[in-house]
Amino acid sequence: MTASWPSPGRPDGADDPGAARGDDPDAARHDDPGAARRDDPGAARRDDPGAAPGGSRGGPLAGVRVVELASLAPAPFGCMVLADLGADVVRVDRPGAPGAGRLAAPTGGPLQRGRRVTALDLKSPAGVADLLRLVERADVLVEAYRPGVAERLGFGPEVCQRRNPGLVYARMTGWGQDGPLASRAGHDIDYIAVAGALEPLGRAGERPYAPMNLLADFGGGGMLLAVGVLAALLERERSGVGQVVDAAMVDGSALLTSFLHGLLGSGLWAAPRGRNMFDGGAPFYDTYATADGGFMAVGAMEPAFYDVLLTGLDLADDPDLPAQYDPSGWDELRRRFTARFAERTRDEWTAVFTDLDACVAPVLAPGEAHQHPHNAARGTFVEVGGEIQPAPAPRFDRTPADRPTPAPDPEQDVLPVEQILTDWPRRN
Repeated sequence: MTASWPSPGRPDGADDPGAARGDDPDAARHDDPGAARRDDPGAARRDDPGAAPGGSRGGPLAGVRVVELASLAPAPFGCMVLADLGADVVRVDRPGAPGAGRLAAPTGGPLQRGRRVTALDLKSPAGVADLLRLVERADVLVEAYRPGVAERLGFGPEVCQRRNPGLVYARMTGWGQDGPLASRAGHDIDYIAVAGALEPLGRAGERPYAPMNLLADFGGGGMLLAVGVLAALLERERSGVGQVVDAAMVDGSALLTSFLHGLLGSGLWAAPRGRNMFDGGAPFYDTYATADGGFMAVGAMEPAFYDVLLTGLDLADDPDLPAQYDPSGWDELRRRFTARFAERTRDEWTAVFTDLDACVAPVLAPGEAHQHPHNAARGTFVEVGGEIQPAPAPRFDRTPADRPTPAPDPEQDVLPVEQILTDWPRRN
């Protein structure tokens, strides 16, 4: 049995591109989590059938309590993953508007889903005291300040773990908790640059290009944070105590290049940028424009798939076609492929390759991806609060995740700390 999701209706939604970190909690990455309404603080949103009272949800992480200190992009993404899998994530928001020069968080979108929310002034003793009351009953605390900020404000790891020895204290930063750059600001592009993940990206003879903020913020950031939290929770089952998780985007970005380092070590990535197998250098691993301005993605690396590609392009019987793995013929192959793909529209080429196992696929925009037959059949996207969003992943046959709850109204859905403490009774 696998989880199933309702069919999406329309491709609109918000996201959160992230921001540089500051040495002040006001500069933490902000987000907007899901929560119960203020007019009924003990209940989740009643207009969402996936919701349950008191933040309790289904999924493999049901019963795990997470305190998330408000931030932008990577940490909220990691906490979204935890919430999607059933954790009760309570976001601690900063009351009032952001300070001068700070980015305001969007009030909707996937990164804010599945949470409850409270608001605390963490610059005040009373706010810190309330945070520590939550920490006493939580399994996980997630913060994304620069190193030393949480300690200075009175809720660093030592303080929190004295109050709760089983606490997993997860720290999401760009540069990590130590090192020469630890106290510096940065963005995704900076972390992947230093990690060696940016230089290989780009066309031959051109400058490296940034692949949005997907690598460091999300792949090497938020996802790494979620893996670290889960590993620490699993280890706690054996030791009975928590630990600090230092999740740094520069580390995670470097980790994502592990395969590339293997190619370098074996001599299979010897050419300059844009002249190798997986960087667009090989004509059988690239994208091609179609007659209507669309694009097709080609990944026919292996000879068996390459032969089928040639069949689909009606080039299989061309005696003058260069050999697949001869780099000296790649420019000619690319010219031939480019000319052939330009003869038909994206949809026409999609139809040609629908029943051919050639590793060829249409390049879809984010707003149309949910309409692809495969994504529609699997429920890869889901409608949450009227927005099309990626569905929770991975899927579990015995403890499937609930449908995500929508982002809250930042004015109406703030819960008092006392309500959360009521929902989180003390554990023996």
